[in-house]
Amino acid sequence: MRALLLLLLLLASPLRAEEVVLGLSRDTVSITTSFDGSEILIFGAVKREEPIPEGEPLQVIITVTGPMAPVMVRRKANVYGIWINQDAVEVDAAPSFYAVASTGPMREVLRDVEDLRQRITLDRVIRSVGAPMNIMDAASFTDAVIRVRQNQGLYQQLEGEVTLDEQTLFRTAIRLPANLTEGDYETRIFLTREGRVVSSYRTTIGVQKVGMERWLYEFAQENALLYGLMSLAIAIAAGWGASEAFRLIRQN
Repeated sequence: MRALLLLLLLLASPLRAEEVVLGLSRDTVSITTSFDGSEILIFGAVKREEPIPEGEPLQVIITVTGPMAPVMVRRKANVYGIWINQDAVEVDAAPSFYAVASTGPMREVLRDVEDLRQRITLDRVIRSVGAPMNIMDAASFTDAVIRVRQNQGLYQQLEGEVTLDEQTLFRTAIRLPANLTEGDYETRIFLTREGRVVSSYRTTIGVQKVGMERWLYEFAQENALLYGLMSLAIAIAAGWGASEAFRLIRQN
């Protein structure tokens, strides 16, 4: 009976004609005191059980998503010549880093309904459920998050940056900036035809502090008062040392 049920389930499950076989140049990124960014090479192949389908060519979309966290966005206004915070909206969840690369323009490789389902483009991956009743243009606050983080290199839209050879082998390079947040970075690969997702694959890249960076981070988290006092003592000692050095230079 169990064998019969298993056979029925296998027959009922659709076989995917195209699947992703993925590779990463590295699956961990170590943040040290001299860390100034890194580059991840993402490459792979399309596994097929039958010949390449005719019609629209295969397209590939690759995303890398950093840890999600809420973001408070404030808008300033000029009141009597003074710039002050006027409106504020909390974006419920925004990735600390996000890169989306594709084989072509996003409007050509992905349908809007698939984007809504998979949350692939920048404006879809950011979640903002609601805003205060007095805010009439809540979407502009989400746009502000995207604009600011794009300028910082934290949000990247890389249309046409995925190379696809013979509709089988694909590769791209994602630049990770120096100001990375520690955590797991989810990597997703989507295969699309005629704008529809036909296969997807997920894995993670670990980003963590090591060495002196790790020790200082853990010390600050576990001994906040002592860390603050130590930082104050170092600042006083550095200021006194600089003052004495200038005094000796003037005397000579």
